[in-house]
Formats: sequence, structure tokens, C-alpha cells
Amino acid sequence: MTVFKIADDKQPQVDALLALLARPDLDRRTRKDIDDTIWAIRAGIAGEKQAAYEIDFHYADRKSFAVIHDLRIVFNDRVAQIDHLILNRIMDLWVCETKSFKEGVKIDARGEWYRYGGRRAYGMPSPTAQNRNHVAVLDDLFAHGPISLPRRVVKLRPTLVPVVLVSNGARIDRPGVRAAAQVKDLDSVIKIEKLVETIESRFDERNPIGVIARLVGEETITTIAKQLVELHQPAPLDGPSRFGLPEHGDASALSRPFVLPAIGGGARLPRRGCASCGAEVSEKVASYSLAHPERFGGSILCWECQRKSQQSHPSRGSVNH
Repeated sequence: MTVFKIADDKQPQVDALLALLARPDLDRRTRKDIDDTIWAIRAGIAGEKQAAYEIDFHYADRKSFAVIHDLRIVFNDRVAQIDHLILNRIMDLWVCETKSFKEGVKIDARGEWYRYGGRRAYGMPSPTAQNRNHVAVLDDLFAHGPISLPRRVVKLRPTLVPVVLVSNGARIDRPGVRAAAQVKDLDSVIKIEKLVETIESRFDERNPIGVIARLVGEETITTIAKQLVELHQPAPLDGPSRFGLPEHGDASALSRPFVLPAIGGGARLPRRGCASCGAEVSEKVASYSLAHPERFGGSILCWECQRKSQQSHPSRGSVNH
């Protein structure tokens, strides 16, 4: 078995956030920030599971590879939260950032990222830039950290290969051919199902002499993988301070019912996905969810998931909207 670490359990993180959502002293913006964080964690879990299955299916029983899932490294005051690492015997280390999109993603000519939701595209942080930061931390770790590496006159450091894995069911809209040449790391963005093919293609394209010069034994990649896993630091649970909240809720607010704040100027609540099934939720249904945190744990649920929640907890009242 060459999988040296599986993903950490994210449920405690989700539970901590759900507990925050149950506080009655939250304003609408904070409630939305917490709900967005829960949605992102659940989407990330789905994407990481899909990628882990693909990676383990092909490499879990191949001793010429070492696989690590969900590694969090802190080095020189910088943090790298890496979804998947794949190390082979020619010291290529694939640094995989996984992103799950229900509909798809767009990358424009400036390298800016947008995710599709309904008929709109919403701006989002660049996963390629995020992965470059992870690579920088790993590069610093291998250069100056406590990792023992083989020597070929000089220390033989892994070649770090960044890749962004997009869920198989999502579409990827890329800029045109001319513009694409100007976008950094665009060729590192692939579907999860293309990862193995990409790894094998890189091996086939390497100079045989260079491959032999960098070839190490199975025990070497095992040693490196184990050292990396020993450095893993699980992410701390998100507490009230992350969202600018006091450690304990306003005592006077505990007796006040939650009231959905009015939105002036004709503004509308943004459309978003159900926290349970990911389906798009209308403004009316989202408003009902937010107005009844005691029924739905403060999460935004679609009508069907609200109904199921009421059936599971009939004492919370009925869904009528």
C-alpha cells in the first residue's frame, strides 16, 4: 500500500460552523459568511473524494509511487493546505489542488477565475495562484527544512509539478488560443479523469538519461512521504473570532427571535446552492431558511430538503411557503 495518509475528517469543522449558525446574535452578513464557508467545505469534500478515488485506483498498489491526501504544512510562518501529493521514483512530486464545481468554471484572458451559477458567473480566487503558494512552501521546506533527501553529489530535491483538478462533470471555459499563451499555469488546469494520463505523458516525454540520473529506490520515496506526513498539522476549528464574533453570544439576544433583515433599494438576496444537496435555491426559499434558523440549523436549504428536515424533526414545525 503506497497511500501514506488519507483525508482528515471534516465533519468536526462543519459541526463547529453549524453551532455558530445557531447563535441568534448573528447579522445577515455574518450568517451568510458562515453558510458560505460550510458550503465550500462540503463542496471541497466532494471534489477531494472524487480525486482521491481516481488517484488511489491507479496508484494505491504501485510501490513506485507514494500518495498523500490532505496534507497541511506550516513552515517559516507560511501554510500550505495541499489536497493531494503524488511522488514517483524519478522525484516528480505532483501538487494537486482540487476544485468541485456543479456547473463549471471560466478562466479569462487575464487569468481571473469565475464559477458558473445559474445564468451568471461569480468571481472567485484563482486556484492556480493558490497552488503556486503551496508549491512555494514545499520548495522552501525541501531547501531549508528537516526533510532528509537523497544525494547525487548535491541534494536531489523533488521536481514540483502543480496541477489544478476540476470535477469531471463541470465545464472549463478557457480563453482563446492567443490569450491562453499569456495566462500563467493554464495548462495545469485539467479534469480529474485526465490526471493519470497527464502524469504518464510527462514520464514518456522525459529524456531517458535524465530519468536514470534522478531514479531513486522505493525506500527513498517511502521515507520522504513519511517525513511529510509527520509534519502534518490539522487545521484548527473555525471559532467565533474568525467571523469577528465574541466568544459567547450576546446574552440579551438569546431571548430574541431571529428576524431576516430587510434589504432596501430593491436589492435581492443572491441565488445560491442548497447546503444539503447543492440545488439552486430561489430568493423566497432562501429567505425562509434564514428566517427560521431554529428549524434548519441556520443553513440555506432548498424546498425539498426543508421538507425532509421537517419530516426528520417534526417538532420543529411545518414548511409552508
